[in-house]
Amino acid sequence: MKKVLCFGDSNTYGFNPINGTRYAKSERWSGILQGLTKGDFQIVEAGCNNRTAFSENPAGKMMTGIKILPECLTDNFDIVIIAVGINDLQFSYDVKISDYEIGIERLINIVKEKLPNAKIILLSPSEISENILNGFFANLFDEKSIEKSKLLSSIYEKIANKNNCEILDLNKIATPSKIDGLHYEIEEHNKIANCMFKLLKKF
Repeated sequence: MKKVLCFGDSNTYGFNPINGTRYAKSERWSGILQGLTKGDFQIVEAGCNNRTAFSENPAGKMMTGIKILPECLTDNFDIVIIAVGINDLQFSYDVKISDYEIGIERLINIVKEKLPNAKIILLSPSEISENILNGFFANLFDEKSIEKSKLLSSIYEKIANKNNCEILDLNKIATPSKIDGLHYEIEEHNKIANCMFKLLKKF
């Protein structure tokens, strides 16, 4: 049985934009994925609300991807899914879009150092929608965040090609909820899980 780590942020954790709770395991994409694999893969969920990829998160180590990822790689994973990056667009971090290639590659290099034989899959985030400006997360994201998010697909693709990683572009698969413009509703989690399952079958 191949072991898969799903390392991500709130959309991997399963944040429900309708009421702020966590989706049940059978409703969030990484949990749905476990059911689809029917025992051929062991899916390990490592999602965390508000986790950044490379920006120094004031909430601490658990929330800062490059700091906590090494501790998540203690098992001999065959596949590591990296699904972070959207929270780095919070306006308080003032991240330049040119910082992304270096930042995401730091995560990739951590995996390569710890688990040199593991396959790496990048999940490129969906674009943030304008709805975020009228919702709860308007205190974290602004218009510049939205504009930057539209550039991530091409950046992640470039990073994946450069580092010999697989990529799944969520912008082509799932649409954030109209409620908060950032998180996915259950139907979108199902779409992500099914696309990821098709990709995993290649390994």
